[in-house]
This record gives sequence, structure tokens and C-alpha cells, in this order.
Amino acid sequence: MAIVRKSLSQIRLDRPTLDRAKIAATSERDIRRHQIEDGEDPDAPTPAFAENVVRAARGKLELTQEQFAELTKIPIATLRNWEQGRTEPDAAARAFFRVVMRIPAQAKKALEEEAA
Repeated sequence: MAIVRKSLSQIRLDRPTLDRAKIAATSERDIRRHQIEDGEDPDAPTPAFAENVVRAARGKLELTQEQFAELTKIPIATLRNWEQGRTEPDAAARAFFRVVMRIPAQAKKALEEEAA
């Protein structure tokens, strides 16, 4: 496979165009069919851990998603994916959330001291 080298301006010129009308015309039925074609189960429940613990841990610290992401250095998109059940946290993150659930005040204090 050949390596292609491009400047940033070349990359910007080569951006793919999005057909927003086609995206807007995509129905829920189409999305469901795409999920099945991709091997996903559209009726599968969201991951129980992410659904319950991630949002609850953030709630224990009384922080918004943005504040929590900044304090923990977890990318906001990752946090949202966990909370919405799109992906699950890895083992280290799950352990972190268990600590936050058990001792929220100490966890928040430790995170704030680290950030300072």
C-alpha cells in the first residue's frame, strides 16, 4: 500500500460532500435495516453498567457532563457515549466510577487537587 502525503490545504480541498437531503430522508426503518446489515441488534438493551453507573457517578459529584469531562480529563464525546450506552468504559474506568460512587466527596477533592 502506498503512502500518500498531503498538506492540510489539500486535505481540506478533498473533503467529501455530504448529501444532507439524503441524510434527512433516512427513516427510522432505514436505520434499523442498516443496523441489522451491520450485524447489530437494534433491539438489544443498552449496556447496564454505562446506563446506570456513569451518569449516577457524575450525579454524585453534582457536575455537568462538561465539568465532569474537564475535571477527569475524559473526552466529552467518550463520556456521552458511555452515558448513552453506545460504548462501555474499560475496566480501569469502571473501577474509577465504583470509587466515585462509594466515596464521592473524597474522589472529587482528589480530582480538584490534581487539577490545581
